[in-house]
Amino acid sequence: MTEAEQAGRPAGVTTTADGKSAPRGRRRIAALLLVAAFAYLVDLGSKLAVVARLEHHDPIQVVGTWLQLEVIRNRGAAFGIGEAMTIVFTVIATAVIVAIARIARKLYSLPWAIALGLLLGGAFGNLTDRLFRSPGGFEGGVVDFIAVPHFAVFNLADSAIVCGGFLIVILSFRGLDPDGTVHQD
Repeated sequence: MTEAEQAGRPAGVTTTADGKSAPRGRRRIAALLLVAAFAYLVDLGSKLAVVARLEHHDPIQVVGTWLQLEVIRNRGAAFGIGEAMTIVFTVIATAVIVAIARIARKLYSLPWAIALGLLLGGAFGNLTDRLFRSPGGFEGGVVDFIAVPHFAVFNLADSAIVCGGFLIVILSFRGLDPDGTVHQD
């Protein structure tokens, strides 16, 4: 019998300093890591495939001119902005990874685990390109290949980052914190 059950509380319930019960769920670090690994591996696999089959070829029209696959190496941010600041983007990606690791210590919310996992997988995907693609050494070009008209060419890591960020905004507006608590303002 667990200590909580001996004290007359169900398992998974802790008490606060004033003696009241406070429900606590399982940590969601495993979910965060699974989502991050999935996002990273899908991004890495897609980049390896498009570089091997599409680089130095004409764009492939998937849905007419509305969706094309066109390989470019982007050393900057969206729309190629800041190409001379590749090291800065590498530092930012590293900072995001460190921040997610710190937040993960107090993570009890599955939706937050999914959102942070998407951010983590996407950040690792683009960081891998910056570290290991030509010219290497924190200055590599990120492989972008999804082209839609009048927009930046992007990749699946970028999509994971945007989806994770969007989910975080929704969770924040709904008042759900990473530790699983809900606050009402």
